Amino acid sequence: MDLALIAAGVIAAGILIYIVLDGFDLGVGILFPFAPDDRSRNVMMNSVAPVWDGNETWLILGGGGLLVFFPIAYSTVLPAFYFPVMLLLFALIFRGIAFEFRHSAHTSQYLWDRAFFGGSLVATFSQGLLVGGLIQGVTIVDHRFAGGMFDWFSPFSVLTGLGLVAGYGLLGATWINMKSEGETQAWSRRAAIVMGGAVLIAMLAVSVMTPLIRPAIAERWFGGVNALILAPVPLMTALNAALLFYGLFTNRERLPFFSAIGLFVWGYIGIGVTMYPNIVPPALTIWEAAAPRSSMIFALIGVAITLPMILGYTWYAYSVFKGKASDHGGYAKH
Repeated sequence: MDLALIAAGVIAAGILIYIVLDGFDLGVGILFPFAPDDRSRNVMMNSVAPVWDGNETWLILGGGGLLVFFPIAYSTVLPAFYFPVMLLLFALIFRGIAFEFRHSAHTSQYLWDRAFFGGSLVATFSQGLLVGGLIQGVTIVDHRFAGGMFDWFSPFSVLTGLGLVAGYGLLGATWINMKSEGETQAWSRRAAIVMGGAVLIAMLAVSVMTPLIRPAIAERWFGGVNALILAPVPLMTALNAALLFYGLFTNRERLPFFSAIGLFVWGYIGIGVTMYPNIVPPALTIWEAAAPRSSMIFALIGVAITLPMILGYTWYAYSVFKGKASDHGGYAKH
């Protein structure tokens, strides 16, 4: 069995689940200051209150799994992206604190509203910088990072950062559409239309720029039979976009959210195809970065035991708190 490929699949799945689950609650934070009123903000915060901290569990699987399964990749990526990684972690911490402090604050609630927005925005933009920096490639010599501290910073990584802000905003808006009623729901649909348009523009721009910054990607995308094999990715992306706007304009509640998830899934598949077989582009492959086989076996046994538990409590949390969110209880002000 190709344990390295299995481990890469586990990490990829964990990161995708994180993007979808934490993406919508980060998106709620990004949209927070633009809500119509405090009642709507209370509904928004209460819609993610029962699940937001559990959503971040999947980030641990992605980061921890990289350390355990692919230590060479971890030791290469971390020094290459120290600044955006630390920015991401501090933003997530600050955002988590804002949940509790906003609930208890009286005269300073407006500060924690801004902290919730700022932490969500910075965390999302940092993740986008990481994605863009990774796609454009890392300077590696003898399996070690040999570049500069700010190699990740470029117009392309800024574009992916802004694109992810729009993407998480879309997930957040469609989540609120599903979890709210009345004025809040109507506002969330308008926000989703705006964010959806921004996402499509960003996806198109990234798709145009990616093969330009790395010619090897252009060859992979358009060379020979590859163009036919990869054709379903843009076609399914277009189909999900059509379903998204159809659901929004026909006042559907669930369809826009799952269509937005579909956009992320197909975009994620596109990134995976672009990077494979490298785990750190342009030159460090999955097999070169893999841990010893005995370590792989030990860690995969642990994953096989714990992953069903994580999936189980995640499903239970969402099933218990299904239905509409209210503007009282939870983290709402009384």
